[in-house]
Amino acid sequence: MKTYSVKEAYVTLQGEGAQTGRAAVFLRFAGCNLWTGLERDRPRAVCQFCDTDFVGTDGENGGKFKGAEALADHVALVWRETSGDTGQKGYVVCTGGEPLLQLDEEAIAALHARGFDVGVETNGTLPAPESLDWVCVSPKANAEVVQTRGNELKLVYPQDEPEAQPERYAALQFDHFFLQPKDDNRQADNIAAAAAYCMKHPEWRLSLQTHKLIGLP
Repeated sequence: MKTYSVKEAYVTLQGEGAQTGRAAVFLRFAGCNLWTGLERDRPRAVCQFCDTDFVGTDGENGGKFKGAEALADHVALVWRETSGDTGQKGYVVCTGGEPLLQLDEEAIAALHARGFDVGVETNGTLPAPESLDWVCVSPKANAEVVQTRGNELKLVYPQDEPEAQPERYAALQFDHFFLQPKDDNRQADNIAAAAAYCMKHPEWRLSLQTHKLIGLP
């Protein structure tokens, strides 16, 4: 039986992209295929700007769960403790690290059986299970994108690498295209640059990290 390693699980509002403002369980799986998560390895990592702790299982409501049913029961408990038993369909955002290293059809089916829509935020280097309700790909420079279709593509902007320019991704099969300003010490300039690009290329939309702006996790 498969064991799922979860860094943390908590309820918040989706802060980015087309689902902004929607209450969801953020289910953060441990591990990534583009960086170990250890600072000593960052200079050699494919992804250089990740600001997320996805190492281990010691976060809020984290742990190891033996089998898809145990994982889905845990997510349902986290959801009920915050939202109550309203009878409304819940939403789970599977994230990481890279969630598709662990998320599979069995886990998605178990979450569906408990009344959840299931979304994923992935770097796009692994194929996404077909039964997902929402697929968000956030591609990284120097990493091949194999998941070339989905609901939204969210690109951190600006990036210096030629492989990480919006033009590379505009022809892929996504319903929505978002630029997300890079969150660093030049954030104001990054927001201005992303906004200017979107105004010149209206197929792209600006996505701000609203959860950070209002103080949510």
